[in-house]
Parts: sequence; C-alpha cells; structure tokens
Amino acid sequence: MLLGPVGDAVYSGEFVASGAGGTGKVVGKRRVSVAVTPNGYADAVYEGRFVMPEERQMPFEDFLDIIERKRAASGVFYVQKQCSNLTEEFPQLLQDIDPHIAWMSEALGKMPDAVNFWLGESAAVTSLHKDHYENLYCVVSGEKHFILLPPTDRPFIPYEFFQPATYKVNEDGSFDVIDVQKAEKVPWIPLDPVNPDLSRYPEYSHARPLHCTVRAGEMLYLPSLWFHHVQQSHGCIAVNFWYDMEYDIKYNYFQFLDSLIKTMNTL
Repeated sequence: MLLGPVGDAVYSGEFVASGAGGTGKVVGKRRVSVAVTPNGYADAVYEGRFVMPEERQMPFEDFLDIIERKRAASGVFYVQKQCSNLTEEFPQLLQDIDPHIAWMSEALGKMPDAVNFWLGESAAVTSLHKDHYENLYCVVSGEKHFILLPPTDRPFIPYEFFQPATYKVNEDGSFDVIDVQKAEKVPWIPLDPVNPDLSRYPEYSHARPLHCTVRAGEMLYLPSLWFHHVQQSHGCIAVNFWYDMEYDIKYNYFQFLDSLIKTMNTL
C-alpha cells in the first residue's frame, strides 16, 4: 500500500480547479449511468439480500443539480459504474486525464484494464470487499476515507451467501427490493467495519484494519486482494486505474487460505 501525491502527469490543473461544476460544463447534457439507492449502499447486504442499485441513465447536468442540491430527489445518487466508465461515458474529460499511470504501466508491463470516474454524495458508501486488480486511486477534489485490511486477515472476515436483488424506485419516491430471478446466490461480506457487530462476528476482533484518508491531489496504491471499505466527502471527484492482477503465488496463497477457512467453517 502506498499513498503519495498524484503529480501533473495524471490530470491537468484545470481539471482539478474546475471541480464538479466545471466538469458539468464539459460533460453537460450527455447521459451517464448513475447508481441510485435509498441508503447510499450499492452492492451491499441489506435485510438478508445482496442488493444492487437502480442503474439510471440521466443527463450529467441533472445529476449535478441533485448533488449540488438545486433539485430534490429521493435516494442517494452516485456515479460509480465501473468497466472503464471514464472512457465510455466521459470522453470529454480524456483530454485532461492521462490514459494510464506511466510508472505503474512500466512496472507491471501492461496498460490498465479500466479507468473509472467517481462522483457522488457523502452518503454514498462502498461496502467492504476485495478486487482482483492493482488499483491506483486518485482523488481530484474532496477526500475519500478508506478502511483497509490485508489479505492475511481473511480468517477474520466473514462471508455469507445472499439472494441477489436490485432496488427499484417507485413514483412516490419509495424503494422496493426486487429479487433477481433464477440467479445464484452471491458470496459477500455482511460485516460493516465502521460499526462491526462483534457479538455476531467475534472473529473480526482479531482483524487489524488500517484507516487512510486520501485527499485532493493524492493517490492511493491499493494492492489486489486487499479488503477495502470507502466513504467520501460530499461531491468528491476521483479517478482510478485498474490493472489486472497477476495470478501468481500471491493469488495461490490467498486461494489456499480462503479454502482453508471455508473448510474449517464446515467442521
């Protein structure tokens, strides 16, 4: 894990100075994907289900009006779609952002698989999970608050299987949870590291989480397979670069540890 300044090689000073309002002027009426939830938790466990957000297509300027509280809307809104949404949905910003991190691309011998753009409300939270990517997370404005746990803490992190579902917003602004039909159950972490229920998950008391705040102009290198939970300041803008991990001895070790824990839990 590494935290340091981003540097001018990633994005331009104009992009930093513009903030959400300046970004809105550039992107304007272009329709983008926005995750909408009643509680800020997208892709998270809620009432015994793994619930995904309602994915809504809307003009970016309308989304910004909600973020800037110029118009009322039910729910919590977050531009968080991955799969390289920066290049796919925000091409106007590419002139201000490098397509990769040169030193990381050289070190790994590859280009990033995806470059993602993030902007949302302070209530938007990323639940505890891990990724199979080397992750360089750059904050443009505002700040992100990470809770980090190494792969070696896997024995203390609970997994359960949940019925997948999605949120659906009704005309009156209320939300329903709709099960995804004929879908396999999803393994996910039900524990909230901000307020862990140690009576239900006592093994988590042995975990040693790290707390890290990434501010505007800083970059966090988050290694693959590290568990992370993320909160943010209101209107925070970030860009992250995903490089596919190497499925080497580190991955094999983690898979062995994961299998060992699953076996022990069945005894």
